[in-house]
Amino acid sequence: MVRRNIERVLKYMINKIEIEKKLSQIIYPNFTKNIVEFGFVKDIIVKDTSCDIKIAIPSSSTKISYQIKTEIESILGAIGCKDIKVDISQPKEILESSSKGKNVLPSISSFLMVSSGKGGVGKSTTTVNLAVSLAQQGKRVGILDADIYGPNIPRMMGIEGVQPTFLGRNIKPIYAHNIQVMSIGSLIDRGASLIWKGAMVTQAIEQLLEDILWDELDILLFDMPPGTGDAQLTLAQSLPVTVGVCVTTPQKVALDDTIRSMDMFNQLNIPIAGIVENMSGFVCPDSGKEYNIFGKGTTQPLADNYQTQILGEIPIESTIREGGDSGLPITVLAPNCETSKRYKDIANKLWKEIERVTSLGGVDNESIQPTIF
Repeated sequence: MVRRNIERVLKYMINKIEIEKKLSQIIYPNFTKNIVEFGFVKDIIVKDTSCDIKIAIPSSSTKISYQIKTEIESILGAIGCKDIKVDISQPKEILESSSKGKNVLPSISSFLMVSSGKGGVGKSTTTVNLAVSLAQQGKRVGILDADIYGPNIPRMMGIEGVQPTFLGRNIKPIYAHNIQVMSIGSLIDRGASLIWKGAMVTQAIEQLLEDILWDELDILLFDMPPGTGDAQLTLAQSLPVTVGVCVTTPQKVALDDTIRSMDMFNQLNIPIAGIVENMSGFVCPDSGKEYNIFGKGTTQPLADNYQTQILGEIPIESTIREGGDSGLPITVLAPNCETSKRYKDIANKLWKEIERVTSLGGVDNESIQPTIF
């Protein structure tokens, strides 16, 4: 009796392994990787000659789901499966965004564009600490440093000088603080200047998107260059960006540039998750008292005008600078300090907004076209 049960278990396992091997022959439409490599096969249930296959794909296209279902039925029918049930789960149909339905990274669930109207407002600092906060919540997180001219992520994440692994023309991201990271700064010599025209920036962004072997992620954060140029447009046309976050400081000169960044999100049909007001007050290391040296709360009228929210206010604190210079973001270096708690609160609000946008099926499209000169 025991032997018979063991034989049944072995028969089931062998069948399941054989089916998974066959499924690995099915290439996800328009890509070179198969549905097993992408992690889209969620369950395989075998009983005698009956097969129950559960698939989850990131595309809402009925054409893609029909093609995958047809191929599964054909390839499993050829090995003797008679009762084949294929259950393919898909997200709600996402209304057309600026990417026009294009998605070069289907194994990643959501995309966050972290932007700023001008440089020096703490965009990269915000990106790394939001990424760490999301990872600390159990999310599978990646960072792509798309700031072609000033890639700071390698230093801030403690991977400066670390060389990525090349697999043919593809690149494996570098792991730091439980986050997958890739930056143009990891691919060029330290201190090298990139004197590139627009077409070269576009090509670099496209290659960074297509050649990196990301694992299945819940969210990929993009640290964008300041302004509203080629990098932002290329990214928005390559991916259905889930939400955008604007980083600013309280001064009016910074807010003037932030308006342009907010307007860019609207023109590209990217939902604005909110604004992070950085350098919002100075925390004195001696007394712990907070002083509003740059002003405070000046972004609320801007948020109201764009019908969004202030995600949080981050003060100037010496620990933030120390963490950025040492490769230990403050959320790693001092996870229980007030600033880290604020970043975690921002991450919570951000994730709720991502879930809200996703549940609505994406972005309302009113055929807004970006103003391109």
